[in-house]
Amino acid sequence: MVERTIVGAGGTGGKGGTGRRVSVNVAESPLGWLRARGLVDARQCEAGERLRGDYETAALGPRVTMRWAARVDGGGGGGLDPTTAQIAAKARFDAAMAAAGAGLADIAWRVICAGEALPVAEKGLGWPARAGRLVLTLALDRLADHYRLP
Repeated sequence: MVERTIVGAGGTGGKGGTGRRVSVNVAESPLGWLRARGLVDARQCEAGERLRGDYETAALGPRVTMRWAARVDGGGGGGLDPTTAQIAAKARFDAAMAAAGAGLADIAWRVICAGEALPVAEKGLGWPARAGRLVLTLALDRLADHYRLP
């Protein structure tokens, strides 16, 4: 949490005013922000988190040091090695973006994966203000269908 001052807001701002102090959670994603305010439902949020998880796993660089985790569990190989997991995550990410569709994948990537706020994403795509939330919810519905979420 970070304390920030919004100048000119809350009645104390303006000339010579100090503004209003607010707490901002810098770790909160734009999707989490939308969920907290009821602008996307739980199914849409889960679909977005799965997409972001696949994106982050696929974007991890190769390990350059020894992995001790395989030795801790006895080296049973129950999970995928990091390279195979990265390739599998990339395939899942590509399939999900293809399921979202060409027009919807752009806003999904910008908001969910790149962490852009909706107004920034709208401006980057050349869209009118407040059009991004509608398109994002359509993309999240398609992603939820792709991930077969109830």
